Amino acid sequence: MLLRLPAMIVNIEWQDQHGRWHHLQSKQNQTDAYRVAMRRAESTGKRHRLVDGDGRLLELLAA
Repeated sequence: MLLRLPAMIVNIEWQDQHGRWHHLQSKQNQTDAYRVAMRRAESTGKRHRLVDGDGRLLELLAA
């Protein structure tokens, strides 16, 4: 019997100058989400974070 696990959705969010978090995009691959968020954090100089579908923090990235 094969059990199918639900796909994990990883949301990429960025923080503005007022400390508010804004949704950037969603991905199903956590490694790719980390790569995209890190690249964007370096290019924009803003903090980014990875959050799972339930709102739990997975990673906080700063340039």
